[in-house]
Parts: sequence; structure tokens; C-alpha cells
Amino acid sequence: MSHMGDNLAPVVNLPEITEPVKIVSNAEVRFALNYCTINYTMSFYGWKDWEHELDWMALNGVNLLLAPTGMEAVWQSTLRKLGYNEKEILQFIAGPAFTSWWLMGNLEGWGGPVTQGMIDQQVVLQKKILGRMKTLGMQPVMQGFYGMAPTTLKDKGINVLEQGKWAGGFQRPAFLKPDDHFKKIAGIYYDEMKKLYGSNLHYFAGDPFHEGGKSGGVNVADYGQLIQAEMQEYFPGSTWVLMGWQINPSSQILSKLDKSKVLVQELFGENTANWFTRKGYEGTPFIWCTVTNFGEKNGLYGKLQRFANEVYRANTSEYAPLMKGVGIMPEGIHNNPVVYNLVLDLAWHPEKVETPDWIKSFVVARYGKDNEKIQQAWQIFLQTVYSSYNKSQEGPPESVFCARPSLKVTNVSSWGTRERNYDLARFKEGVKLFVAASKEMKSSVTYQIDKIDFVRQVLSNKGELVYKDMVTAYEQKNIQQFSKQSALFLSLIKLQDSLLNCNEHFQLHTWLKQAYNFGQTPAEKKLAIKNAKTQITYWGPDDQATNLHEYANKEWSGLMKSLYLPRWEMFITASMAELKGENAPAAPDYFSFEHNWSNQPDLFLPVRITAVEQDQIIRRILK
Repeated sequence: MSHMGDNLAPVVNLPEITEPVKIVSNAEVRFALNYCTINYTMSFYGWKDWEHELDWMALNGVNLLLAPTGMEAVWQSTLRKLGYNEKEILQFIAGPAFTSWWLMGNLEGWGGPVTQGMIDQQVVLQKKILGRMKTLGMQPVMQGFYGMAPTTLKDKGINVLEQGKWAGGFQRPAFLKPDDHFKKIAGIYYDEMKKLYGSNLHYFAGDPFHEGGKSGGVNVADYGQLIQAEMQEYFPGSTWVLMGWQINPSSQILSKLDKSKVLVQELFGENTANWFTRKGYEGTPFIWCTVTNFGEKNGLYGKLQRFANEVYRANTSEYAPLMKGVGIMPEGIHNNPVVYNLVLDLAWHPEKVETPDWIKSFVVARYGKDNEKIQQAWQIFLQTVYSSYNKSQEGPPESVFCARPSLKVTNVSSWGTRERNYDLARFKEGVKLFVAASKEMKSSVTYQIDKIDFVRQVLSNKGELVYKDMVTAYEQKNIQQFSKQSALFLSLIKLQDSLLNCNEHFQLHTWLKQAYNFGQTPAEKKLAIKNAKTQITYWGPDDQATNLHEYANKEWSGLMKSLYLPRWEMFITASMAELKGENAPAAPDYFSFEHNWSNQPDLFLPVRITAVEQDQIIRRILK
């Protein structure tokens, strides 16, 4: 069972157990989800999707899960009691594809205004989620009150700490000053949460001054102590869960806390070891986590052996008493199932795990049976896309196909990279081995999905080389060669679109259909679809200078053909005119094109690809 396909069948013969077998996890906490996952993957999840999600979590041993769905209603009720009218409230609440960044204190109102129907349906959904979690023995991490408030609160006569702008130019929500208003509003917030979701809640998240917030002269240590005190007053014995991201949580905010009621997540564990350099976060319980994916971009990536090494190192270090477990915290989880399987499996291995050995059982479990070619392919993948090279990066290498066109595309998104730190030819050999097992594995759903994903990566890698040749031809003013390489580059984008059309896991329509179904009225459907399209393109705000564009780019069929291909065609047409010395057309306005695309209602129905056509596409890519 996975986020990328299920390969389930009843067990025909149960194994005979001659004596009791007991395996005790060496991880008290097995945590899952990042705030960003709630949007990059789950923006438009309905109950059926969440039911599958929670089953997967339970089967993988997760016992602590971020669960901030339905917080719109908590804030709505809170703000009503502060004198806000309904219009003012909806100006604060973010749209369905951007709630995570609202809850993290990065923006307010973007993607809205939502409707009362949308708010109410999220409450119903959250109650179902919490009910199923209780049945499965999981604890939810709820959205705590950490001082965030609307910037408009100052218009109600309440002094606030304004936070300025966040990435892209978004207005951040404000923070309350540590006075009586803080206690009053925290009390209203927690009372409203209890009314909606009960009092049997034990974990709360919320990071003040996240990603560059301003404390404005406030004593941060006292502020943290105040947040924890209010949490304890309304939910005695509860734990404050803090993200170990960048400089957070600061030493100051930890300094006056009751650390027995705090849990820090080493968020970026594939690249950082703050748990060690900060001496167990200055004596605070922590868990080791990995992000691995940013923006749910496509890309094969995961430093598997590092995961195993770091978890073992933390468990056997001087900080072992503080090391409480492991967690998966991807910004998007619809990718690289091996990453999430391994990290959660590490919770059950007191010994150090060697991934070349571990991967053998993963192959059998994932595809339903053993196969020598696939086993050999995965050993190559461990040496290439899943190798633990000593270089920090945010997520998988990006595809130049998805970039805003230019002659100097260094990265597709502002903090991403296009650098491949592995042998491309060696990886391609592994993919050929994997594909060679097609006949034996034709009944395995998960094999078919992975096959498309691996071949997609081969073509994405080839695009990098052709782009380089295209740029070289332009710089050399070689019109004939530029024409040849640019035509080849465009043909690869079209080929990628055809390949990705072969499976619903790589189709734009799958994402947009979820958004369409999320809305219950025509107006809600229109808003949800716009949210869905905006997030994966220019992201926001409505400013062409935004540096968030392409942050959540996707190699998806439909998106390749309708957005990325036309952009590159505009660029190539303009570049060719320059090379020929013709009157150059106006520089392409990519932002306006993306903005207009996001406002269109098209759901991009997929084109049916037959099995024979799929095989032909794959052979063409791997030749």
C-alpha cells in the first residue's frame, strides 16, 4: 500500500507461529506529515482519500500525525467573538490550496474568500479524521495558539507586532503582544477548539516568528513561556511540537520552557544534524525527520543510507535519552515511496540498517513478488538517484522542461537545483533492467507506476543535456544548430507529456478533478480549481516579481503540453528572431500567460494511451 499505487492481495497461507514473537519499536514516536503536505498533496482530499491515508499510516506504525484540517472554523468562531464581521473573517482565512502557510503565519487571505460551505465541510472531515485516528491508536497534532492574529486586529484597538512580508511579497499575519489580550484570545481559541473537536487532545503545533518573523523587541523566552502556559491551562499535560527548521526553534524560545512537554522535529535530517550540534536541542526531546521533497516536485531522490546512519547515530549517541523517534515530513508525499517506507521501518530496527540488504525485502513487498532484474535495478538506484552524496539540496533535481524559459536557467524554483549528483548513464542502465521485467510484472500495479516514474526521470535527464546544447548553439550564433536542438527540446516535452498520460498518478487531470469534487457549488468548484492551478504555477501573489513561481512545478501530462510547451515555444520563437536579426518580438510575458492559464476552467482530460503505444514510447525514450 502506498501513495503511488496499491498492490494488495489476501494472504493465502498465513505463516505458522510456533512461539510468541514480540518486536518492540525503538521509537516512542513515529511521526508523519508536514504543514506543506496538507496542501501540496492533500488540499482537496475527501474522506475516501483520508481513509486510505490513515490506513497507510497505521500499517506503517505511525502513532503521531499532524492534523490541522478544519481550523478555519476555529478561527471563524474566535474572530466573531472579537467583533469581526463575516467579510472581515473571510479576508483572513486562506483558500483551500494555501491553508498551510496561513496556519504557519506566512500569509493571510490568499486564495480566498472561501465559502461557509467549504468551512463547514472541513469541520465534518476533521471530525472523521480524528475519529478514525482514535480507533487506530494515533494521536493528532492540532494547531496550537502561538500568538498569530490578523493584521486587522490593530483596527479593533488591540496592539500587535506586525511581521512585514513573507516570500513573494505576501503580507504576514501579525503577532499579539504578550499582554492580557494574548491570554484572552488564546482562551477563546482553545475554548472554540474544544467545542468543535473535544478536549482529548494532547499535542499542539505552531512556530512563532517562523521563517524570518519579527519579535519586535519582545522577550522571546518569555513569549515562548506564555504560549506554553496557555496551552497547559486549557490542555494540561499537552506537548508543544516545534519544527527544527533553519534557526527554529531558537535557543531563546526553548530557554524558559518546560522541556518535558516539548518535542522538536529535526525537520531537514537528510542534510542537517542540529540535534547533535545543538546538543540535543539544549536538552529537549526530539525526533529525527526527513523532508526530502519540496513542493511535491517530481524527481527520484532520497539519501537512503544517510537516513539509516543518522537514526542509528542518534539512537546510540550521548543524546539517545532525548531521541524519541523518527518522522516523515515531506512537503509533498506523492512520490518516492521507498523514502517513507524506509524511515518508518527504521523505528523497528535497533541495529544499523544497511540499505543494500533492506531494499531486497522492499522490492518483494512493493511489487508483490521477487524478480532478479528488478533487484539488480534497485541496487543501481541505490548507487545513483538514491545515493547519499555529501551535498545539501532542497528536494530532487528539477526538470528544465518546467522552468520559465531563458538562456540561463540555473534552477526552476528559487531554492531548487537542476544539478544531478549521480551517473546518468548508470541510472539509465538500471531503468532498462527494471523495464526488462515488464512481462513478468504486468499484473503489478505498483510496478507499472514506478516504471513510468523511472522512465520519466530518464527523459527529464536527457532534457538537461539537450537544453545545454540549445544554449550553446545560441551563444555560438549557429542558427542551423539552434533550430535543430530547439526542435529536439520541444519534441522531448511532447514525448514526456505522452509518457505521463499513461498513468493517472502523473496526470494534471487527477489533481484538478480532486479540486472540482472538493467544491459543492459552481462558485466553489471555480475557486478550488483556480487554487489548484495557481499553486502549481505562479503560486502567488498577483505580482510578476514573485519568487515563488514554479515552487510546486510538476512533470504532469496536460501541464507539460498546455503550459510548459507553449512557454518554451514563445522563447524559441523570440530567440530565433534575434539570431536572424529580425525585428525582435516583445519579450514573452510569462507571468501573464501563467495567470491567464490559472483562471481557465479546463480540467485537461487525459488522452487514452494503449499498452502497445506505451511500450513504443518507453522504447523510444530508452533507445
